[in-house]
Amino acid sequence: MRILITNDDGVHAHGLKVLEAIVTKLGGEAFVVAPESDQSGVAHSLSLSNPLRLREIGPRRYAVQGTPTDCVIMGVKRLFADQPPDLILSGVNRGQNAAEDVTYSGTIAAAIEGALLGVPSMALSQAYGGARDKVEWDCAATLAPAIIERILAAGVPEGMLVNINFPACPAAKTAGIAVTRQGRRETELMQVEERRDGRGIPYYWLMFKHGGFVPGAGTDIEALAAGKVSITPLKLDLTDEATRARYAAAFASG
Repeated sequence: MRILITNDDGVHAHGLKVLEAIVTKLGGEAFVVAPESDQSGVAHSLSLSNPLRLREIGPRRYAVQGTPTDCVIMGVKRLFADQPPDLILSGVNRGQNAAEDVTYSGTIAAAIEGALLGVPSMALSQAYGGARDKVEWDCAATLAPAIIERILAAGVPEGMLVNINFPACPAAKTAGIAVTRQGRRETELMQVEERRDGRGIPYYWLMFKHGGFVPGAGTDIEALAAGKVSITPLKLDLTDEATRARYAAAFASG
């Protein structure tokens, strides 16, 4: 099984090494096509105004000066032009990608692009509870192979991708697996903080503020808070069918 792997943390990120080890446990052959630098938060952006540069940095390892979406396109359309990969895995991201994170995440976006190109795709993220250098990578490294195998056995339908989040604890201390829906936080998520440089000129940082809230039942954030692995199937079709039907009825009356 040929597996294209990518991420949004960059080609030298530790989570990508974890993902390579996961592919080895699956018995697959990993082909790395990842961004040259950190692309966190770029979502599903494309490089349309700049050329893409593809650099071979090792056997079956490539770095792209572009976004995670660019990486998947280059992998499928250029490196795998003769035959698409059997699977695309994105991650393992440093930090969870749940609730609103899904709309910002380059990790998720890479899996979205894979699904758009007709390849079964999954995004993997490892939550952490404290400092960014205190990540329990063992959780994803240990549990991911069996989870991926079970998902593949159950099938990944066309037009969808799978978002997998691992809780901030060692693998042995997880509380199980939950198949979830995408959650939503109740607090204001995005903050703009004003600062001053050495000359007193203002500049700004975009920041995420996570306050206390009660996660919705059956959601990805509820599962992670309970120490469970969250598996969320996501659809490419964002249409709200109930509202579409209501609007169709409203406009049908003239």
